[in-house]
Amino acid sequence: MTVFVALLRAVNVGGTGKLPMADLRSMAEDIGLQAVATYIQSGNLVFTSDLEAEDVLCRLTEVLTAYFGKTPGVMLRTIPELETLCAQMPFPDAPPNRVLVNFLPEAAPSDALEAMVAPDGEEAVVLGREIVVRYPDGSGPSKLKFPALKPGTARNLNTVRKLLEMARERG
Repeated sequence: MTVFVALLRAVNVGGTGKLPMADLRSMAEDIGLQAVATYIQSGNLVFTSDLEAEDVLCRLTEVLTAYFGKTPGVMLRTIPELETLCAQMPFPDAPPNRVLVNFLPEAAPSDALEAMVAPDGEEAVVLGREIVVRYPDGSGPSKLKFPALKPGTARNLNTVRKLLEMARERG
């Protein structure tokens, strides 16, 4: 049994659409996922499954596509992946609500940082399938331009740590 964290792109914040978390939990259970829980309203799902990651991703994508009428972005991570990410976290002195982890469907391109335009002093570090960005003044007022982030979904460091905690409770 593997514990997974699924991070949905642009749910309840624009883009993909509205999805009550009770509906998300129900959909996950309907496709055979177990010990299902959600965290906040932005499409964070923690669960266990005997399925391989690709099968889980396929099932989630299918059920969410049927719900939204378009294919959503779903980033899937395991406990070891999140533990490694948290252990490598840059910007140790930054407030965790000003550090956003951008989860990508695949590894960031090697030249991802070259296209970044950070007029407000934002800093970024590529960590494989994640790009971590520090926003000195918060992400809301930021004018950051960073094309490599487009296919992904972002969570602040507080949320990432909470999701890891929830995942560990199931593992």
